[in-house]
Amino acid sequence: MIYYKKNQSSANVLSIALKLAILCRLRAIPYLCGPNRLEFSLIQYQANMSNTLNSQLEDQIKVFIEQALAEDVGDGDHTSLACIDPQSRTSAQLLVKDDGILAGVEIAQHIFQAVDPDAKVEVLLKDGSHVSYGDVAFKVACNTQALLKAERLILNTMQRMSGIATLSNRFAFEVEDLDIKILDTRKTTPLIRFLEKWAVSLGGGTNYRHGLYDRIMIKDNHVDACGSLTAAINQVAAYQKEKGLSLPITVEVRNLVELHEVLDAGQIDRIMFDNFELPILEEGVATVQGKYETEASGGINIHTVRRVAQTGVNYISVGALTHSATSLDLSLKVIN
Repeated sequence: MIYYKKNQSSANVLSIALKLAILCRLRAIPYLCGPNRLEFSLIQYQANMSNTLNSQLEDQIKVFIEQALAEDVGDGDHTSLACIDPQSRTSAQLLVKDDGILAGVEIAQHIFQAVDPDAKVEVLLKDGSHVSYGDVAFKVACNTQALLKAERLILNTMQRMSGIATLSNRFAFEVEDLDIKILDTRKTTPLIRFLEKWAVSLGGGTNYRHGLYDRIMIKDNHVDACGSLTAAINQVAAYQKEKGLSLPITVEVRNLVELHEVLDAGQIDRIMFDNFELPILEEGVATVQGKYETEASGGINIHTVRRVAQTGVNYISVGALTHSATSLDLSLKVIN
């Protein structure tokens, strides 16, 4: 994957466009149209996640750090306790060893503060930045024992988040000139969903369903257990009325017969086409005629996402953003 930013020289722009034409099956040329078509796709989405963390997220981060340190440190980092002066202070830097999107810098700052309140972190590259091999993301000066205690937690967290942000950006790049949003899913690592969804947002994806509590989604198992789509939809409507809820409702359909049943039943907000072949998906979207939002899901990858987007769906949900992302190689090294 080639990443790029605006304000590059014309020679660099031409070089990038030619490389993209080869790697993206000659699809890079249309991106030359318009004033910002060669703008790095993250720039369009950077505002998705505010740098100011709300109180709920602050609490989640605090609990995460406490539990992660307890898991790793236990009753003490005996190697460091044995051979490092407890009063020693050390400087280190976070080295990038791969190309991608950086994520987790803000988490690293919280971790350093947790192990050493006097730690000083100099951020050189913010969350959401494009990074290349050899870049330095930040420098830190703190207690040496604290640094070594935090090292693995910081690397594990940042490598995971950066990998997710990088993959999310690749998907966003593939469809950046189309009117569509790439959604994440609930296919996340237990207890760190908030970090993984944060990383998706930093990469240009859109967060979708933080849990079972914030949206109704009627899927195949619900339908089969309930008896029919119509029965499931009617019961959901009655439940929401009884509980005083107004959660948005998505209904999954497996074929065009189910689609017509949903259209007859109504009372929903979005129709999700699961594992539809492209010609049938196009027909399904046309049948909806914009009456409801449309979403495609099921086995969509980096090679097929653009073609799926061209069917006219409003959203594409991709579980792979979080369950199949490869960690970005990072290293925390002491500065001698």
